[in-house]
Amino acid sequence: REDYERACRLINFGYEEGEVVDEGINAKMSEFHAAMGLCMLDEIDAVFQQREEVYYRYYEALKNHFEMPVWKEGATRNYAYFPVLFPSENALLKTQERLNEVGVFPRRYFYPSLDTLANGKPDRGSPISRDRARRVLCLPMYPTLPLGVQDKIISTMLSSQGSYAVEIPSEHSGKSSIGGNV
Repeated sequence: REDYERACRLINFGYEEGEVVDEGINAKMSEFHAAMGLCMLDEIDAVFQQREEVYYRYYEALKNHFEMPVWKEGATRNYAYFPVLFPSENALLKTQERLNEVGVFPRRYFYPSLDTLANGKPDRGSPISRDRARRVLCLPMYPTLPLGVQDKIISTMLSSQGSYAVEIPSEHSGKSSIGGNV
């Protein structure tokens, strides 16, 4: 039974009840999932376009209030995530709680820092990775995200920021770096 439970965690990114408790991978692929992917090929450009619209709507509303990644010039994007860097983990947790209260469940996809899952390996100490992982929250991001839901997310983000918001200097055009080019 213990091996079965560990296998279930491993194929689900190491998650158990929403928390990372072990190393893991995304091994949920099946023939059905592959067939669905093939069916979506004709629609993929439209999906990317819709996700790009959702992304830039977030970006325009939040760029002067939160720190976000800077993309390397010429890089292509799939707009799968909308990460926001908070000034502290406490600020992130307060905002996450406020979003949860209004029925929105953002994810901490990059938490914990992978170096903390060493499982008996010597601690190499990655302070920058650990710091960023504690402070990055990813907002809901999918092509059919209703405008009303996105408005609720944006207004909750802005109203919950209080005194912890990072003011981005205007010379950065609303862009800042989460730790280098993404």
